[in-house]
Amino acid sequence: MIVALIDYKAGNLTSVRKALTSLGAEILTPETPVELDSADAIIVPGVGHFEATAALDAGWHRAVRARLDAGIPLLGICLGQQWLFEGSEEAPDVPGLGVLKGRCVKLDPAANMGRAGSPSRPSAAPEDTDASERRPYQSALKVPHVGWNALNQTGRPSRLLAGVPDEAQAYFTHSYVAPDSDATVATTDHGVSFPSVVERGLVFGAQFHPEKSGEVGLRMLKNFLDVAAQSVGTALRAGRDGRPGEDDGRLGEPSQPAETS
Repeated sequence: MIVALIDYKAGNLTSVRKALTSLGAEILTPETPVELDSADAIIVPGVGHFEATAALDAGWHRAVRARLDAGIPLLGICLGQQWLFEGSEEAPDVPGLGVLKGRCVKLDPAANMGRAGSPSRPSAAPEDTDASERRPYQSALKVPHVGWNALNQTGRPSRLLAGVPDEAQAYFTHSYVAPDSDATVATTDHGVSFPSVVERGLVFGAQFHPEKSGEVGLRMLKNFLDVAAQSVGTALRAGRDGRPGEDDGRLGEPSQPAETS
């Protein structure tokens, strides 16, 4: 199982590489988009400013989309999840991959986030409230959102969350969040609720860092590799990846669901 771990100089890949290797994956760090042709799965990690994703230019966009069309799954981690969308207000002129609709916004613990992803302020205190009690609404929660928090599953079907208990803890460090949509399979609360896991078809995203989230994170990475193994098997049988009938030993028996961690 070859996993392309895209390095666009936005964070340390060592932890992700170590976690994937522990699960039996072979890691490819492509230097050019054409190298994605040999990958069975693609992971786009990253931390920091959305501007960093400008390094993933139109050539990378086309190559990633082509592999998705060929049945190869894609996982975005942290900034990588945000890149799956159309863009971010953090760097308005930098386009995202756009395989999921909407634009990312800054996390605002002092706002109530609606289902459409538009922040709205809480209503003001009643006029008859004592002046000493009428204080500006201020959240004690800080941004960046750093630390452990719960993944609240929405109940939508999710292969990435298979075997992961509801409200499992994961490790976050970020300031911006994706818009809510029907791709949201888990949310997390930090003053407001935001999408922490997204999934649609072969597109997956985690706003947190699975490689730093203990057994829960490893389980999700394993689930992603299981999806990749199943997708490669389908592609080989259909001859869609240019290697019809080939079996090079990277495709094992279909994975069985593991016990809940």
